[in-house]
Amino acid sequence: MSNLHERLRGTGVALVTPFQNGHIDWDSLEKIIEHVIAGSVDFLVSLGTTGESVTVSETEQRQIIDFTIRINRGRLPLVVGIFGGNNTGEIVRRMNAFDFDGIDALLASNPAYNKPAQEGIFRHYMALAEASPRPIILYNVPSRTASNITAETTLRIAHAHERIIGIKEASDDIYQICKILQGRPKDFLVLSGDDFITLPLIACGGDGVISVIGNTAPRPFSNMVRAALRGALAEAQSLNLQMLDLYRLLFTEGNPAGIKAALELQGLCSREVRLPLVPMSDAGQALIRRELERLKEL
Repeated sequence: MSNLHERLRGTGVALVTPFQNGHIDWDSLEKIIEHVIAGSVDFLVSLGTTGESVTVSETEQRQIIDFTIRINRGRLPLVVGIFGGNNTGEIVRRMNAFDFDGIDALLASNPAYNKPAQEGIFRHYMALAEASPRPIILYNVPSRTASNITAETTLRIAHAHERIIGIKEASDDIYQICKILQGRPKDFLVLSGDDFITLPLIACGGDGVISVIGNTAPRPFSNMVRAALRGALAEAQSLNLQMLDLYRLLFTEGNPAGIKAALELQGLCSREVRLPLVPMSDAGQALIRRELERLKEL
């Protein structure tokens, strides 16, 4: 397994983008980055779904990436998630004009809204792989995109281009994930896209997760992932069950509203999000407070 593949195993955290009065809160972003690094996670993911990348301008995206690179100081691998979308030509144009210094890999979601056929999905990722100077992790999230990358298409893409190094699988379809594990190339990473299926995915042979809960509870969650990866199933099961209710609560009013509510309780940022999202309710935040207190994260 290559060095980068090995470094992208385990727990990646999909960092939130904190706001204050509509603007990016840089002090809070620094605190969150330091919080997750101190919590012993394995890599950082900037500007994914949890980072509200779709309501952050291109100028702000560049600022967030540069800031994250500066604060990280090369301590952990950095994956950037702004190269998804449904306009292949536009993504390629952005890649050709982009400065990738300090970025280790890209996370590219499957095309949304226009619902391409599997052949279109394959050609889309081939175009991105040819244009990208960095390795690409596929991101299959059909609940948001209305298009699923089938196991057959994932494997076709994985075998067709060496720059495609893995997939973040958020279909919640364990059979589909197992078919990918069954036929994947050597060193092709299979990462969970949902916290609550991380343990079963690793038990089936997967490599880790790109996590939401890792923002607020990085140490217990990454400890669970490490235990699972080394085969300490009883330890991993115990830790997973301790966090089970929090997994659900963080999504009851949408992501990242829930995780930002948790981070506000920890003094790491406000729960502010950008429209059309709205902040989590006081009642929802109170339930999260109870779980964080039980986990001793407050």
